[in-house]
Amino acid sequence: MKIKSVKKALGLKRILTLCVALCVGSVGFAAKAPTNPSGFVIKRGVNLSHWLSQDFGWTPREELITENDIRYIAGIGFDHVRLPLDEKEMWLEDGSPNEEAFVLVESALEWCRKNDLRVVIDLHTINAHHFNAVNEGLENTLWTDPAAQQHFLDLWAELSERFAKHPVDQVAYEIMNEPVADDHEDWNKLVAASLAQIRASEPNRVIVIGSNLWQIPETLGYLKVPEGDKNIILSTHVYSPFVFTHYTANWTPLKDYRGPVNYPGKVLEDAEYERLMAVNGGSLKDLVGDSNLNWNKAQMKKKFEPALKRARELGLQLYCGEFGCLPTVPREGRLQYYADITDAMEESGMAWANWEYKGDFGIFEWHGDSFSSGAPDLEMIERLVGD
Repeated sequence: MKIKSVKKALGLKRILTLCVALCVGSVGFAAKAPTNPSGFVIKRGVNLSHWLSQDFGWTPREELITENDIRYIAGIGFDHVRLPLDEKEMWLEDGSPNEEAFVLVESALEWCRKNDLRVVIDLHTINAHHFNAVNEGLENTLWTDPAAQQHFLDLWAELSERFAKHPVDQVAYEIMNEPVADDHEDWNKLVAASLAQIRASEPNRVIVIGSNLWQIPETLGYLKVPEGDKNIILSTHVYSPFVFTHYTANWTPLKDYRGPVNYPGKVLEDAEYERLMAVNGGSLKDLVGDSNLNWNKAQMKKKFEPALKRARELGLQLYCGEFGCLPTVPREGRLQYYADITDAMEESGMAWANWEYKGDFGIFEWHGDSFSSGAPDLEMIERLVGD
């Protein structure tokens, strides 16, 4: 679909919103977010997943994301993209760079520059660490192997050398996606070492940093960052309520649950909640525990509050780099979820990037080896960027 037709579809709502805003004055205006000295300004973004990260071979890389996609993303109202990169996609088995993959990154950066989109380069997974290792049959050796830690720093030395030429107001770095260490201090030490290395050659580059344990809001208070470094953006990820957003997801322990789910309100009926909480001696409690809460925009704000508190303490911007909901749930509930979570974030002064552009959660839904539809989900887009 052409950008012009999407804008037309969204235009009426924008006009009405502007009229209401002019009539009621400052009612509903979002909180003002802290800025960074380098001028890397972001508000609404989208993840370019399954391209140079978690590549399932759905389509050739040169076709999955093209300049037309970047133009489309900018045209519907996003101001940045988060670009996940995996070590196994960017480097060959012998450790040498995969130059074809790096050419694609440089192309994407140029396309984004031409279309006034900022970019967060996210080191998503490395050979010694995967955020979903427990469900992928993998072992995270990053926290126990000094050689793996040095290798991680070497990867960032190479990335920094390659991308230092790009303006600091256009490109930021995210040190690593969703760290999962047994001890918060293990991540803090790696953050300190990574920052010191990058800052030695790029003192003004904006660095995005999330907290240990999948970047959930509740652990951001344990994250340590250098005092006085204002070119840092704090990051959190939220997929709550998980039973709803990941309904039937085949990579989770809840993949076989087929009972009813709801949003807004309680995700699970009381009987279903009690049953799932008791499965395998309570092994699902961390995933199911919040399903009996009254989920709505107010509850979303409560979910973000621990992260917002830490961001206020440090005087840094807070960024939700991932959130999303699968299309396996009731349609109206899914759309209301997107409206509530984006309103909650923006009213709190947060920036965000939804997961994802193309994929199971995507603006363009992609299941297995094919799109479910060749058209974007316009109602979802309106909930995200329709104002």
